[in-house]
Amino acid sequence: MIEVLLFFLILLLVALFSRRIDNLPLSPQLIFILAGIITGWLFTGNLDVKQAPLSTTILLIAEVALVLLLFTEASQVKIGDLKTNHLPRRLLSIGFIYTMVLGISLAALIFSNLSFWEAAIIGVVLTPTDASLGEVILKNNKIPDKIREALEVESGLKDGFSVPFLLVFISVGLAEEFFSSATYFVEIALAQVGLGILVGILVGYVVSKLVIKSKSRGWITPEYQRLAYLALALLCFLLAHEIGGSGFVAAFVGGLTTAYVTRDAGKALLDFAEAEGQFLNLTVFYILGIIIAGLIPSITWEIILYAFLSLTVIRMLPVILSLMGSEVNWHSALFIGWFGPRGLASIVLTLIALETVDVFPGQDTFILAVFITVFFSVVAHGITAVPLSRLYLEKIQGKP
Repeated sequence: MIEVLLFFLILLLVALFSRRIDNLPLSPQLIFILAGIITGWLFTGNLDVKQAPLSTTILLIAEVALVLLLFTEASQVKIGDLKTNHLPRRLLSIGFIYTMVLGISLAALIFSNLSFWEAAIIGVVLTPTDASLGEVILKNNKIPDKIREALEVESGLKDGFSVPFLLVFISVGLAEEFFSSATYFVEIALAQVGLGILVGILVGYVVSKLVIKSKSRGWITPEYQRLAYLALALLCFLLAHEIGGSGFVAAFVGGLTTAYVTRDAGKALLDFAEAEGQFLNLTVFYILGIIIAGLIPSITWEIILYAFLSLTVIRMLPVILSLMGSEVNWHSALFIGWFGPRGLASIVLTLIALETVDVFPGQDTFILAVFITVFFSVVAHGITAVPLSRLYLEKIQGKP
């Protein structure tokens, strides 16, 4: 297939010039999504993401990519610092609820052709953030640790927190099931988050101890240590999913636990994240670009307006409100507010919704709203990550 050939050709070119690309206001995800759009225009044509084989395949790739991303992001977080850093708690409580409510409200207002539940699904799916789209920020040690940790932890847990709301809104509004929604939500939320945390801690602890034991006896090679962590991340996801928990929460908590138990895990985890995980990540954005190429003629002013609001008002206002009364200044609040990219998590949740409900009336608007918002985010945050990081550092002068 010409699409596959072009993907690997672009991957080779990006690899050859990766160090130079790092110094440009240009993220790898932006390169691949634009390459996908061009490929779609020239060769593929209209690629329907709603088709079962395609949606299932993309979902599988995207889920594995997200699991590896969450696991490795968590492994870089210093658990001890989180005890004194209250910013993630604010973002994951007040910020999360305000973002979801505002996203749902504006979706219902702008997309008059949608039911409330369809608008609610759009708002929920676009609530999670993707810290990997601002990777240059996470790697910039000049940016205060508490700011980078807040963005990492928020990104790692928001998608897991969004899943219960997504499942409830689908069940109540689209699947037309009859039950007590409040009771059902509590059950789903406790199972998704609680079991996810439990599996992440147990699997992360047990497997990390086994790796330590094997390493001390000289049984494991560095290459297979990387594979052991790969297996650990996927075990967290699959076991949590099998018992009704959130595999994404499990993967993130598993990464935190592994980093805490296995003190020297960071380098090995980072190595495989930048290889296997990045490969899958870029694959998803390339495919997304091909899909977007077929969606462009259907874009309306409502879609563009909502995408703009999603990245600005819907994201930034809740962040500012959630950080009021904290020690961070306005520059830090605005910086955190802007760098809440929509990416892999929103793609995965979209595909989960499409897998859960075969067809629903507002399906096309839902797909357009999410995918175009992700595209705008990849462009906007990819271009601004480097210059705005420099401007932010000038403004705060090392004081968050």
